[in-house]
Amino acid sequence: MKFTCNTSVLAEACNIVQRGVPQKSTIPATEGIYIQAKNSRLNLTGYDLEVGITTSIDCSTETEGSIVLNARLLCDILRRLPAAAVTINVDSHNLCKITSGEAEFSLVGIPANDYPELPTVSGGLPFAIKQNILRDMIKQTIFAVAVQDIKPVHKGIKFEVENNNLRLISCDGFRLAIRNETIEYAGDDMTFVVPAKTLSEVVKLADSDDDNITFSIGKKFILFEIGNYRIISRLLEGEFFNYKNAIPAQSTTKARVNLKLILDSVERTSLLITSKIKSPIRCVFDENTIKISSATALGAANDKIPASIEGKRVEIGFNNTYLTDCLKTVDVDEVNIELNGPISPIIIKPLEGDSFIFLIIPMRLKNEPVGN
Repeated sequence: MKFTCNTSVLAEACNIVQRGVPQKSTIPATEGIYIQAKNSRLNLTGYDLEVGITTSIDCSTETEGSIVLNARLLCDILRRLPAAAVTINVDSHNLCKITSGEAEFSLVGIPANDYPELPTVSGGLPFAIKQNILRDMIKQTIFAVAVQDIKPVHKGIKFEVENNNLRLISCDGFRLAIRNETIEYAGDDMTFVVPAKTLSEVVKLADSDDDNITFSIGKKFILFEIGNYRIISRLLEGEFFNYKNAIPAQSTTKARVNLKLILDSVERTSLLITSKIKSPIRCVFDENTIKISSATALGAANDKIPASIEGKRVEIGFNNTYLTDCLKTVDVDEVNIELNGPISPIIIKPLEGDSFIFLIIPMRLKNEPVGN
C-alpha cells in the first residue's frame, strides 16, 4: 500500500477517530487506527468494540491496501511532520514508512485482517435533525446520566420517537432530565438507549448550526452520520426507569423566577460547600421572595431574590450541584419552579410548553433558621 495526502487533513482525521480507540485492550489491533487506501479515498477507523468512529479523506493512491497503526504513535508523528504532504508506504511485511519533507519514520504495523469488523446497521427508517438541536438536547440531559448504577441502561440517554416528537430522557436516581423537540419522521414509533460515552462524541462532532445529523437504528446498534464522520455504537439494553410516573400532575406552590438571578444566587451561597464539607442549599419560597442559604463548618451564607410565587410557603433543601447543573443547560430568561412541599421533588420547566423538564429529589434539612 502506498498513498500521499495532506498532512494536516490526515492529522485532524486521525485525532478524531482516535477517540474511538481504547487506551488498553486485550486485542492489540483495536489499540490502532485501521487505514485503508482504495481508489482516491483513505478510510480511517477507530473501534473499541462498543463505539466506532470512521471517516474518509482524499488521497493520491499509488497502491491500494490496508494496515493498522498504533493510534497514539501515529497521531503524535502526524502532528510534528514538517511538510504539507505526507506519504505512507507499507511493504508486504507490514513495515510502514512515513515520509514528509526530510522527516522519515518507520513503524511496525498490524495486519489489517486482525482488525475486528464493524457491525452494520440495517432496518428502520433513518431520520435527520439539525446538529445544533441534537447537540443542545444532549447537553441538557447528559448531566443527569448515572455514573454508577446497578442497571447499565441508566448510563445512557433514552430516545423516544413518536408522533413527530423526539424526546431524550436521563436519570441517575437523584434527578431526571427530559428534553422534547418536534421532528419530521414518517417511520414507526421507537425507543432506544444510547450510551453517554457515545453521545459525548456526537456533541464534539456536531458543530454546525445548519447541517443535519442522520440516525439509523438497528436492533442492537445505532449509526450517527455527522458531516464526513460516522459513529456506530452498541445500544444499551434493559428496563429504563418509568419516568412518567415520577412527574407530579399538580403542584401546591409555583414560582416564576429569572434564571440568571437564581443561578447566580445558588452559586454564591454554594461557595462554603466543598467536596469534603457537604451541606444542602436551603431555599424558602414565600411572599414573592426566594431566600437561599447555606451553612457549613466554614460559616454561613444568606441571599434572597425576587420571584412571582403562588401557593403555599415551602422550605426545601437541595444538593447545590444538582440544582446548578440543570440551570446552566437552558438558554431562557425565566423558568417555572413547581413544588409539593419539602420532601417531594422539585420540577423546573419553561414558562410555556414542555421543551425541557428537570426533576430534582430534595435533601432533608436540619432545623436551623434561615437568615434574612
